[in-house]
Amino acid sequence: MQIGIIGAGGMAAYHAKGFTLAGAEVVGIADPNKPRSEAFAATHAIPATYRTLKEMKTQHPNLDAVSIVTPNKFHASLTIEALQMGLHVYCEKPPARNASEMQAMYDESKRAGKLLMFGFNNRMRPESRAIATYIEQGEVGRINSAQATWIRRAGIPGFGGWFTDKELAGGGPVIDLLHMIDLALYFMGYPEPNCVLASTFHDFMGNASFKGPWGIADGTGKMDVETACHAMVTFKSGQCLTIRNSWAEMNEREVVSTTFQGTKAGGKVERLFGIDGVDETSVDSAVLYTEEYGRQVNRTIITEKDETMGRIANAMNFVKCLMEGEKPANTPEEALILMRITDAIYKSSETGTCVML
Repeated sequence: MQIGIIGAGGMAAYHAKGFTLAGAEVVGIADPNKPRSEAFAATHAIPATYRTLKEMKTQHPNLDAVSIVTPNKFHASLTIEALQMGLHVYCEKPPARNASEMQAMYDESKRAGKLLMFGFNNRMRPESRAIATYIEQGEVGRINSAQATWIRRAGIPGFGGWFTDKELAGGGPVIDLLHMIDLALYFMGYPEPNCVLASTFHDFMGNASFKGPWGIADGTGKMDVETACHAMVTFKSGQCLTIRNSWAEMNEREVVSTTFQGTKAGGKVERLFGIDGVDETSVDSAVLYTEEYGRQVNRTIITEKDETMGRIANAMNFVKCLMEGEKPANTPEEALILMRITDAIYKSSETGTCVML
């Protein structure tokens, strides 16, 4: 299986490693920034660099698939272009900037009959997989409610770069940190949303005290996205989900968690980042809250630590779906529901009303 990578961004390294570990051959990297693509190719033993997807496909007529690691604005157009070339696509999160773009990607994947997957890596974290097993085996029962949280006290990813430009990114932490929303929906069975009520805030944008630690370069672009969001989603099934995402908000340390309450048990998957955001100082946990023999019990689930937060495992799953018939870890149908919810969050915040879906 031959795969090409489009975009030499930070997540591309996880794609390259995951694809290779799963038995695929990464034949090229395409990025209009030639020095960046050449440096990436040299680091990851990739034999060729290109400026465009078209150039890569021309040189590799037997190319099977591509992964997309670009600013969000280009996810839809590149995905559709690749699908029309007959390629399978693995696209970084978020799937797109909005539901309209995601719908077009979904429609094209169905027309082409090709696999379309996304970088929802938190589903593949060891602790998430452990909790999912208990849910699948019926030990949790129906999940009535859940809370999705990714909060940062000081974590704006650059000032004026593409992350803070709505045209390029589609939004701020609602879009950037949607992993826990996806994980909560995944645990709940991805129910059909009914109503969304949300507020977004723009405090601290441009304040250097609230900049993130990841070394993402500042730019000369806009800073017109939100820095925090609080939302409530109800579903046609009667379930509900509360959401809190922030890049800059007065709270404790950076916390990443999905908590849920079921009819038989509750649970939580959580990552507590180190004080400076460095993964090796973080703590991952998975726990079930249940009742046994008339007593309230917390079951701590011991799992191996994964500093990649499931990124390599998710990329491996993409390859194994195509080479070994493994079940996809996520689907375009789910991605479309997720983007409909994010659209509704922004609309509700703008209108001050509950948005019906």
